Amino acid sequence: MSPNGSDRSSRRPMRRILPQALIAGLVLATATGCTYEDFPRLGMPSPATEEAPRILSLWQGSWAAALVTGVIVWGLILWSVWFHRRSRTKVEVPPQTRYNLPIEALYTLVPLIIVSVLFYFTARDQTELLKTSEQPDHVINVVGFQWSWGFNYLEPIGASDNDARTAPELEAIPDRMMEAVPENADGVYDIGTPADVDPETGNPGPTLVLPEGESVQFILTSRDVIHSFWVVPFLMKVDVIPGHTNRFEVTPNKQGTFLGKCAELCGVDHARMLFNVRVVSPEEYQQHLQDLADRGQTGYIPAGIAQTDAAKNAETNQP
Repeated sequence: MSPNGSDRSSRRPMRRILPQALIAGLVLATATGCTYEDFPRLGMPSPATEEAPRILSLWQGSWAAALVTGVIVWGLILWSVWFHRRSRTKVEVPPQTRYNLPIEALYTLVPLIIVSVLFYFTARDQTELLKTSEQPDHVINVVGFQWSWGFNYLEPIGASDNDARTAPELEAIPDRMMEAVPENADGVYDIGTPADVDPETGNPGPTLVLPEGESVQFILTSRDVIHSFWVVPFLMKVDVIPGHTNRFEVTPNKQGTFLGKCAELCGVDHARMLFNVRVVSPEEYQQHLQDLADRGQTGYIPAGIAQTDAAKNAETNQP
């Protein structure tokens, strides 16, 4: 058989395999659209908010796509090692091919499909997770500083004459974010140190209290360096950046005390920037706010560094 005939015959199986491989690539990529209940959690904690299952589903789908891709790659490697071994063909030097169009199309199109589908699901979920409502049930300003956390509960308590919208301590927060704060929010605060412990669990750090089944919008500010606000069972962390205010919104749906930590290396005592999040009933949440007011913790602690000009300009086109 001529060399050209050999090349043509060797390409026929690849032409049959290429459509199957493309379909397999599409299937494994779109597996990221399955619900989180279809797979094990793969090391993730049980979700504790209404938004967290979306993150878990994306995580599981990415692992499923990676696993299927790995199996295909390993299979092709083993197939080529076995079927092209020298002892089988008895050929000293196998036919040399300078290029193979089906194979080149395979390793170009399949990764493109996988990356494109993963990008779609990531962009879709990120957009949904970062949505905030104009009137959430509660607004809390989380203040990061070396080496602990403070919490400004921007709530109408009726315990003082403070007003969140005019409080000098909160001037660092952009006006468009303050629009979500209720009117006459005199507020209360809690502030921690690395030596604090939760009175119920003994876990280190201050404790942030949230109501179950009600939306909470977090406004994240920093007094010094970049920190990162991470409540582990929320499956989501957001950076706390000096001179740039971030925010996100969740609805806790599981009562209990959960661990939180700074997820950004912020200095020598970074490992001590721990905190707790206790999710309680709405009635217990209101009682907690009243307890803070009774202890004289009314008003607000300073939120942090004011917005930089670059951050303000970035907000011009945002709703």
